Amino acid sequence: MASQVRHELVLAYTNQRRAVSVTAMFDIKWIRANADAFDAAISRRKGSSASAADLLAIDDRRRDIITRLNEAQEQRNTLSKQIGQAKIQKDEAKATALMAEVAWLKDFISQGEADERIVEAELYAALSVIPNLVFDDVPDGADEAGNAEYFGRNGTAATAALQRTPKPSFAFAPKKHYEVGVAVREMDFEAAAKLSGSRFVALKGQVARLERGLGQFMLDLHTTEHGYLEVQPPLLVRDEALFGTNQLPKFEADLFFAPHGDSRLALIPTAEVPLTNMVRESILSEEELPLRMTALTPCFRSEAGSAGRDTRGMLRQHQFNKVEMVSITTPETSSDEHERMLTCAEAVLQKLGLHYRVMNLCTGDIGFGAKKTYDLEVWLPGQNIYREISSVSVCGDFQARRMDARFRSAGEKQAPRFVHTLNGSGTAVGRCLIAVLENYQQEDGSVLVPDVLQPYMGGLKSIGAN
Repeated sequence: MASQVRHELVLAYTNQRRAVSVTAMFDIKWIRANADAFDAAISRRKGSSASAADLLAIDDRRRDIITRLNEAQEQRNTLSKQIGQAKIQKDEAKATALMAEVAWLKDFISQGEADERIVEAELYAALSVIPNLVFDDVPDGADEAGNAEYFGRNGTAATAALQRTPKPSFAFAPKKHYEVGVAVREMDFEAAAKLSGSRFVALKGQVARLERGLGQFMLDLHTTEHGYLEVQPPLLVRDEALFGTNQLPKFEADLFFAPHGDSRLALIPTAEVPLTNMVRESILSEEELPLRMTALTPCFRSEAGSAGRDTRGMLRQHQFNKVEMVSITTPETSSDEHERMLTCAEAVLQKLGLHYRVMNLCTGDIGFGAKKTYDLEVWLPGQNIYREISSVSVCGDFQARRMDARFRSAGEKQAPRFVHTLNGSGTAVGRCLIAVLENYQQEDGSVLVPDVLQPYMGGLKSIGAN
């Protein structure tokens, strides 16, 4: 019964309720051939108890069923021929006996095919909750304390911005963002709570315009200077899309769902979901790659695992705006694209004149689908701490396998290969608003508007002065 439940669950994540393919996520043939390497790699991931032995035990059952089915089908074909010969010879007794055997084999094969589907689904379900294998240069660590500051491939890329944008100094005790926003009466948590409960905010007036201007500035920067294609994607997506970008099945509790006919749709937790799935179940030509897309969208997260964390202010909201960057590349170029995407995210903070650092996330802090992640952490003087404002990740072919997204090189006769996917915040608009409010606050309670945002503010140089 448990296997049947898992089988139905997995089928719900496939696009056409077709037979489950066990090549998704991880190639079980590769695990069989590299069992020790798989175990060594997965042992670096926090919270994963997967082992090659357990996975191969399920696959052995699947292979045994397939072998028995093939043997039964061959026997059925042989007996069918013998039935024809017996009828030609008018040996009805023999034909009847053979037909009984064929009928039994038919039932045996039907049951075996059902067993095969269940075991395939069991293997697929086991593979679907295994995190991606990280690169060798990802530092080992149990939690965020194990993250290592990253200074670029040549040791200077990330530090250049720090030298240009030092930590701000204040002649007064800087306030937290929500103290600044509430003081100018344009950040209303009480009204939002009456409407929707905790972890929501209503922005008003100049602060609302500043938040809108930040999102438009980021979008304009990435489309005009960084070569990203602007997309306005749907904000509601199917389970298959969430499965493709690894929110399902493991992180279902973090999502908001809405009924949709006999099924459901989910509010996107990030534009990574619709943007990356734009290439699902397709075969691209290599000439189309890299494919770079960006979107400014609301994002919705239940924050199921963050009870009691960051309950004050805008740091951890159920609804927030974010500019997302997604790249689809070849395997040979994905690492370079990762560094490029990092510089695109850094450019936002550099142009805003915000102090930040870049962290290479350790094995205990990196996301489920990532092979390597850089976090941009912006300095918040009101809290006297760095906080994450962007995560830039390379996923390898992990998501592509779940989406069946492939590409073919011109003139190649070999089978299409899986693309590599990357995603990064460019950046989280709400958190960027927090950073601007805290870093540009003045002693009189006003907030200076960064130069690059003034055109989006109608030329306004400060807010809240009155």
